[in-house]
Amino acid sequence: MNQLQQKIISAYKNRFSNKPIVVCAPGRVNLIGEHTDYNSGFVLPASIDKAIFLAMSKNDLGIIRLHSVDMTPDYVEIPVSENYTKSEISWSNYIIGVVDELKKAGHKIEGFDCVFGGDVPIGAGLSSSAALEGGVAFGLSHLYDLNLSKLEMTKAAMQAENNFVGVNCGIMDQFASLHGKKDKVIKLDCRSLEYEYYPFSWDDIRILLCDTKVRRTLDGSEYNNRREQCEKGVQIIKEKYPEVETLRDVTHRQLESEKDKMDDVIYARCLYVLNENKRVLDACQDLVNEDLIGFGDKMYESHRGLKKNYEVSCRELDALVDATKELNSVLGARMMGGGFGGCTINIVKLEKLEETKAAIRDYYKKKMGIEPDFHVAKIGSGTHLVSKSIETESIENQI
Repeated sequence: MNQLQQKIISAYKNRFSNKPIVVCAPGRVNLIGEHTDYNSGFVLPASIDKAIFLAMSKNDLGIIRLHSVDMTPDYVEIPVSENYTKSEISWSNYIIGVVDELKKAGHKIEGFDCVFGGDVPIGAGLSSSAALEGGVAFGLSHLYDLNLSKLEMTKAAMQAENNFVGVNCGIMDQFASLHGKKDKVIKLDCRSLEYEYYPFSWDDIRILLCDTKVRRTLDGSEYNNRREQCEKGVQIIKEKYPEVETLRDVTHRQLESEKDKMDDVIYARCLYVLNENKRVLDACQDLVNEDLIGFGDKMYESHRGLKKNYEVSCRELDALVDATKELNSVLGARMMGGGFGGCTINIVKLEKLEETKAAIRDYYKKKMGIEPDFHVAKIGSGTHLVSKSIETESIENQI
């Protein structure tokens, strides 16, 4: 049992009496394919070895009792209800949103206790919220014998964020957290939800996440604005090509034919999405060919598109990417996540890892006046049950 898991179980024991199940729900990285998921496009994410642990058990109190070991305020009680409303304690909405979606799907969720915490940096673009949502869906399926498939959990988790939290995210984050496999990336078709695993395991390569320390949450309007702009582009193209439903259906020829009917912003958003979808497919072929140089080049191309056409980067993210361009130890770099802050993702040669971090740190401090944080991630397993309640009786002897 690792220290983080021990911490969560200890916090659970200090507050509740029932023996819990313990769920591990990882964060995710997305190597390429940003802002394509809600446009029914392709993405290439993977679950990582940073995770949220949840200790959960049923209670007979008709109350949902939630305790976060990392957030303030750290505790909330919510009566079991037929009509849940948003709480002022924002983190609890990610959990209650999942309960609400499961209830709407016909599942009966009574009172339960949940203690959670982890080492997925909040606001860094590693999808801590999706990990929490997916972990709750996974845990409740086990507690209440719902027998949900991973896809059903994924959809409930995404819908919780869409309908309850109010962020119009796509399905990628929750899918990657729940479906991840060690040393594999997932090419996910966000239209059909078909997916394929590609190997990503090099002993001499590490994934380096460089944190801007800028925290701008997706609750802001910019994320939803991008989605609306893409939808506007689809509406314009659909007038001539009625078979088009999303940007996934649009060809470059069709986009160019309708360019004059769009303002420059709408056109740029659509062009980015079409180009990014192609980059994902080409990057997968690079993995088949074991061509990390080609793969890394496409990461840089992705960042340029996110900066110039989709306009979701920021000075801090650009500085971190620029810091790598003269480093032969970095094969590829780009911003990752919703944008406007968070992390860049970098493919780095292991033998030069510390040297690379030092060079990026110096460049960023000179440009921004602050030092970035670094996270070295490995591709790990998806959401899974660490221990069942019948097995946790011996936990008291381990902590």
